[in-house]
Amino acid sequence: MTSLEHPLEPTGSRGRRGPFRVGDRVQLTDPKKRMHTITLEAGKQFHTAKGALEHDALIGRDEGIVVTSTQGTPYLALRPLLSDFVLSMKRGATIVYPKDAAAIVGLADLYPGARVIEAGVGSGALSCSLLRAVGDSGSVSSYERRADFADVARSNVEAFFGGPHPAWSLTVGDLTPTLRARRAEGYDVEVDRVVLDMLAPWDCVPAVAEALVPGGVLVVYVATTTQLSRTVETLRTDGRFTEPHAQETLLRTWHLEGLAVRPDHRMNGHTGFLVVTRRLADGTVLPPRRTRPAKGAYGEDYELPD
Repeated sequence: MTSLEHPLEPTGSRGRRGPFRVGDRVQLTDPKKRMHTITLEAGKQFHTAKGALEHDALIGRDEGIVVTSTQGTPYLALRPLLSDFVLSMKRGATIVYPKDAAAIVGLADLYPGARVIEAGVGSGALSCSLLRAVGDSGSVSSYERRADFADVARSNVEAFFGGPHPAWSLTVGDLTPTLRARRAEGYDVEVDRVVLDMLAPWDCVPAVAEALVPGGVLVVYVATTTQLSRTVETLRTDGRFTEPHAQETLLRTWHLEGLAVRPDHRMNGHTGFLVVTRRLADGTVLPPRRTRPAKGAYGEDYELPD
């Protein structure tokens, strides 16, 4: 069975089990933690500064083995995880890093069979996580304004899944006019989840509200505080969403060497903010917020409500 016949079994690690096979992607890690990713071909060699490795020494053997180069350097061989693939993929636009992709999947409460709209595909890193979460019974409709970014994303997604994913569609164009044109043509554009990763997500709020089912989740990824503020205020003004929640994810790894256990000197700090909200039922008006904003939070001319 080829990967195209079973699209949920990619050439990387995402579900494939058993011994390494021709066409598998393998991650080789040397003693200094340097990683190399190869695609197995019968009779081929992988050349490094520390000697050559025979592909045939891997084919037919279980992952998690150690193979040695012709100069005696050992390499640990494993199928790469999605996070490994994302960090090494070809990039058109900046990727959504694994720490944020994991948070998005959780905050959006994605599940097998969910119908998802993604706008701002970039290099396709987040698309891979969304597709893995919804499975081939769901759907991810992705939109990207730039054709060159869309080409890179398509190449990356198909490389990870071993071919076109049956749940994925990729449209080159703006989200709002495309959705409204499809609705005017009689197409069903009702979805359960929407994920926006773009420069001006507030422009898409009305179209997203029209597409989301009541109770549906919207997650917005923005990089700056000014984008964060404008997105949240637009959602509040629209009136069809719950009170937005915002957060960021900071990842700190630790150094572990005997009794020398301490945080690493470098950490994965701010990459972006995540705004989460849910679609209200039509006609619903939220009760007024009980918390009073600080004086001056909305400018000098703003008057606090009684």
